[in-house]
Amino acid sequence: MSELAARPAGAVVGQRMTHESAVQHATGVATYTDDLAARRAGVLTAWPVQSEHAHARIRLDVAPALEVPGVVHVLTADDVPGVNDAGTKHDEPLFPDEARYHGHALAWVLGESAEAARRGAAAVRVEYEPLPSIVTIGEAIEAGSFQGFAPTVQRGDAASALATAPHVFEGESVVGGQEHFYLETHASLAHVDSEGQVFLDSSSQHPSETQEIVAHVLGVPSHRVTVQVLRLGGGFGGKEMQPHGLAAVAALGAVRTGRPVRLRLTRTQDLTMTGKRHPYHATWRAGFDDDGRLLALEATLTADGGWCLDLSEPVLGRALCHVDNAYWIPDVAVHGRIAKTNKTSQTAFRGFGGPQGMFVIEDILGRVAPQLGLDAATIRERNLYRPGQTTPYGQEVRHAERLHEIWQRLRTESAFDERRAEIARFNAGSADVKRGLAMTPVKFGISFTFTAYNQAGALVHVYKDGSVLVNHGGTELGQGLHTKMLQVAATALGVPFAAVRLAPTRTDKVPNTSATAASSGADLNGGAVKHACDQIRDRLAEVAAAHLGGDAGDIRFADGVVVSSATERAMAFAELVETAYHERVQLFAAGFYRTEGLGWDPATMQGTPFKYFAYGAAAAEVEVDGFTGATRLRRVDIVHDVGDSLSPLVDLGQVEGAFMQGAGWLMLEELRWDETDGPGRGRLLTQSASTYKLPSFSELPDELNVHFLERAREDGAVYGSKAVGEPPFMLAFSVREAIRDAVAAFGPTGRSVELASPATPEATFWAIEGARAAGAPGTPADEPTSETTDAAASVTAGT
Repeated sequence: MSELAARPAGAVVGQRMTHESAVQHATGVATYTDDLAARRAGVLTAWPVQSEHAHARIRLDVAPALEVPGVVHVLTADDVPGVNDAGTKHDEPLFPDEARYHGHALAWVLGESAEAARRGAAAVRVEYEPLPSIVTIGEAIEAGSFQGFAPTVQRGDAASALATAPHVFEGESVVGGQEHFYLETHASLAHVDSEGQVFLDSSSQHPSETQEIVAHVLGVPSHRVTVQVLRLGGGFGGKEMQPHGLAAVAALGAVRTGRPVRLRLTRTQDLTMTGKRHPYHATWRAGFDDDGRLLALEATLTADGGWCLDLSEPVLGRALCHVDNAYWIPDVAVHGRIAKTNKTSQTAFRGFGGPQGMFVIEDILGRVAPQLGLDAATIRERNLYRPGQTTPYGQEVRHAERLHEIWQRLRTESAFDERRAEIARFNAGSADVKRGLAMTPVKFGISFTFTAYNQAGALVHVYKDGSVLVNHGGTELGQGLHTKMLQVAATALGVPFAAVRLAPTRTDKVPNTSATAASSGADLNGGAVKHACDQIRDRLAEVAAAHLGGDAGDIRFADGVVVSSATERAMAFAELVETAYHERVQLFAAGFYRTEGLGWDPATMQGTPFKYFAYGAAAAEVEVDGFTGATRLRRVDIVHDVGDSLSPLVDLGQVEGAFMQGAGWLMLEELRWDETDGPGRGRLLTQSASTYKLPSFSELPDELNVHFLERAREDGAVYGSKAVGEPPFMLAFSVREAIRDAVAAFGPTGRSVELASPATPEATFWAIEGARAAGAPGTPADEPTSETTDAAASVTAGT
């Protein structure tokens, strides 16, 4: 076992701790970015002037806004002293001269109040010269409108393997986007202090990059800008890249006016201005043998990137790396490309392309299983990775045996086979309501595919009274990262949990940090915190050995007491710290961690981009109403691999929350834009919770059972834990496949069920109608019906 993974006796990690801010959250005491504005005098509010066209040249007249009482200034490109760009790809002007999507912020009005700023924004005159716009992926493909790189992941000779495969299927798979809908919308608060430093409080998952963007907009070095993050009211990836421009607006306003500036988007502004999960379109051909084993896959994945690149390239790269999900495919050729459309710039979202990639293979397996005459769960199990096999990009699937252990445990604990028989009996006696049951696995790679991001820093102070203050580079989004870091520090120093406090994340305390993303927050920052604490503990051990006897290696730290195993003498941790201070021993340390063993070539899409894989599987049972298409989630069973959990209660919440968010993406959450040629073309139609359906208590399963895989230490991670933020999201594929199974029961056996995504009640109803029509007299049961030919899979024998 590595020193990083080893746990001492009496470790605080592994204990079921409540979230460190749970009481503050529940009582409303927790402070968020915009709450700070109320504590400052003279704060101005920034309000956007939004485009009313999807694509148009513009001319602004801001003079009328300055006539509005309470308006102080209108920010435009003329105010920018540095670089007028809010991104890292130089394709995202902060103040554009051309509107690129409906809702695009063209200028920002600063007012004494939100109402004054709003009225000022409404007074700005905008002249539009409309230009042709592209709103859908299909339009982009037809027009050849693409941006960024177009990578390929391949192994072997997929074309030759398909030519000789006993069964070849082809089709299209389309999956929609998803709105983050974090409870706290984007927010920033900026002021300039007495020394000319620009200080920003920002709801950002990547404060160092926020600092960098603000600095280049202002034309100053990074040391003149400090970004602080208290906590975020959710992020899910939506605050990894997109806060930067908003923070720059607030900072620019503060520099120009000399007054603090707050910027907090309303819910509608947030929905219409910020990026979503990327919708994907895929075309594919897949080859199988007679036993349902995958032989080859050719596919082209097209991501809807929106108006600029943002994070579309790494999202696409991860999608291609996860098309295999948990399955061995001998010959593979998967191509990717990014459509450029006149919509919000789509961005990171939990899973970061992994869900869209996995969607393709899960859709293929769900669609072809009936045509091969095999149960979908059987096909999935037969294709699971085995020890010694590698991914299409060349990385060994280490601990692949865990996939099979998880699968068998889930099958047994969920009584999968017994319930399949019960459901068959129920469906036989129920004409208008059908039930379905499905199992799906997850294999998700953990690390940033941009290798440089796999590093973290921390700063730990031990005070003379034995109390501990921890600074680290991660941000708290509600996911429990701070709770885990407190547990890591307490374990490493051998002090009680209550002896450790976390300071807000700040760029002037820990510099050059990576985003809190890629499920790597605990791995990276935990490694850095432990490194800092280990340095302090090692120094203290030398002092303790001198006073308690024995060598430094004999000293043990636990629960606030320091003991020499050589002499059995002991002293309190606080007493030891006081002694060390008087002996002039350093009681603070900077920690650093870099993930070892990574090597990735994005040009060839080959290498070892991930430190390890997180595994899991879920079995979901649904009940579908044949009259309305409404789906009821009856029972869900999950077995998930979190290694040796740092904080089991936190991880349980992450698994449950991720699963339900994934179910929302696949069942309910439908983003719709105006695709007509009318004046509202390109406008987001689902602009609020009244038109965008989020999962709620009523969508929770009647029964939800979550279990962690036991004896699953990850030797290369802090205290043997594994990431848990993103992997459980993909467990929700079991729900979609269970809906497919229930829909199939409305029609004849052996028929491929086409199911739109999201499988809303409307989409499910039309799938049911297709199944019913296939069983009508005179309609061959083994051929696609007219309702489903657009996306139907076809099988060819011996080609």
